[in-house]
Amino acid sequence: MSNASPSSQSHQPANRDNDRDPSRLRSSRWFGPDDMRSFGHRSRLKAMGFDDVDYQDRPVVAILNTWSELNTCHSHFRERSDSVRRGILQSGGFPVEVPVMSLGEMMMKPTTMLYRNLLAMEVEEVLRCHPIDAAVLMGGCDKTVPAMLMGAISADIPSVFFPAGPMLKGLWKTETLGSGSDVWKYWDERMAGNLCDADWKCIENCIARSAGTCMTMGTASTMACVAEAMGMTLPGAACIPAVMADHQRLAVQTGRTAVEMAWANRKPSDVLNQQSVENGVKASLAIGGSTNAIVHLIAIAGRLGVSLTLDDFDSFSRTTPVLADIRPGGQFLMEDFYEAGGLPALLSQMTDLLHTDCKTITGGTLADQIQDQEVINDQVIRSRDNPVSDIGGTCVLKGNLAPSGCVIKSIAADPKLLHHRGPALVFDNYPEMKAKLHDEDLQVDENSVLVLRSAGPLGAPGFPEWGMLPLPKKLLQKGVRDMVRISDARMSGTSYGTCVLHIAPESAVGGPLAWIETGDMIEINVQQRTIHWDISDEERQRRQAAKPVNPPVPSRGYGQLYAKHVTQADQGCDFDFLVGRSPGLEPGIH
Repeated sequence: MSNASPSSQSHQPANRDNDRDPSRLRSSRWFGPDDMRSFGHRSRLKAMGFDDVDYQDRPVVAILNTWSELNTCHSHFRERSDSVRRGILQSGGFPVEVPVMSLGEMMMKPTTMLYRNLLAMEVEEVLRCHPIDAAVLMGGCDKTVPAMLMGAISADIPSVFFPAGPMLKGLWKTETLGSGSDVWKYWDERMAGNLCDADWKCIENCIARSAGTCMTMGTASTMACVAEAMGMTLPGAACIPAVMADHQRLAVQTGRTAVEMAWANRKPSDVLNQQSVENGVKASLAIGGSTNAIVHLIAIAGRLGVSLTLDDFDSFSRTTPVLADIRPGGQFLMEDFYEAGGLPALLSQMTDLLHTDCKTITGGTLADQIQDQEVINDQVIRSRDNPVSDIGGTCVLKGNLAPSGCVIKSIAADPKLLHHRGPALVFDNYPEMKAKLHDEDLQVDENSVLVLRSAGPLGAPGFPEWGMLPLPKKLLQKGVRDMVRISDARMSGTSYGTCVLHIAPESAVGGPLAWIETGDMIEINVQQRTIHWDISDEERQRRQAAKPVNPPVPSRGYGQLYAKHVTQADQGCDFDFLVGRSPGLEPGIH
């Protein structure tokens, strides 16, 4: 068993029987009074087969389960919810399972990011409107993690996050396969004529071998690590592979912890603050995490009412080394990271950079969770004097093409392209790019800068992961494997390449990207943190006048709500009416 396993540590809080006054439980407002309304609440529980002994004077702990048969990452959550339930019962709680929206990245189109805020709203309202004293948030696939945290923050009801865990590493012949990252790699080889159809089919059959999230350092694992670093999970929870027995034991322990949190009334506002968010940022940088973490952390900070900007990310990036050698920015996979000691071991290598006095959901501090943690394999978790990179793996660029900023995952880019100047090849939207990119007559070479617009929060809509633009087939056949690519899109945390992302403001709202044309010269300089578009003020004004921007707004439903209220990438893409700390209003019971 790895040192990262929560089973190897004691997390059981001290007995607080003296504080366990059932009348102080939030659910007592529903079940406690001797009136007709509470009679109705109690009688309906009995209609489901429960008796007084099941719920009377016990904390009601909701298991918010995002299981779905259309979400591979959560396909084991039926069984895990039973384990969470066991832990709740062991500690004297009353478990109730509540299904909430499942954001499965692979199946939902155009992107799960379109629905992150919808799940956040659902979690907030489910917690607020029901007789719930504490909640276990079962999530994992990419946007589920920030969505559930955002909702719990706004409801401010005791909540502990339970990560889905990464899937087992893929295996093909003598190769170890990483989800996402090796899909792009071998697709390029197939397009270049170097991989036969039979081998491509074989890779399809063996790259994803189990339940769980991507086993590379994609957005799911990045955000699970962020949640742990911020104190919202049990220690070591972020990296346990989904199908291991350790993960099942974690579920039981999480259920027990939720009951203790209910009695202690330990809420997100008692755990999360400016310092804990900064711990999350630095953890995301030290693991070489997904660029998506930037958007999600800004949104989380917004819900807390604390300040977090792109400039803060860049500042922390300059002083936070990358210590996890995990794909796509490194060599290994999440299973290796877990066996090397997991996030607690990594954080123990950078205590001078962290606010270790921050509280966690256990009632202790971050220091308690990471002290005496051992790095088992120093090739996977590097020491400070032998980092993967001296600075964080993500950099923020600014310039006249991105006045509000943009990001690049420099650790996953070709070092030779981190300072590059070349002519733009512009695609107005994704369908145009897909139709034209592999045309043999396309005027493009390895010095070209591929540009995609209409791919931002509003323009796509939903801010899809299109930022790792495919390379032209004719260049792949010549051996080219990376080019500078610029867009107002995101990219998967499993992606790689010299991809400049999250251009803000986006083209759909009148950002400069709306008026760039093929042949315009663009220069990026990552060391200087700049992105520059060669254009005179006069020419730019002429183009703006000739091509006015009309943001797309759907005529009805959630799409219209999203379009009218979503913020830009540098602001976290939350809805403007949800930003800020919630007043924690309780529903009237009549």
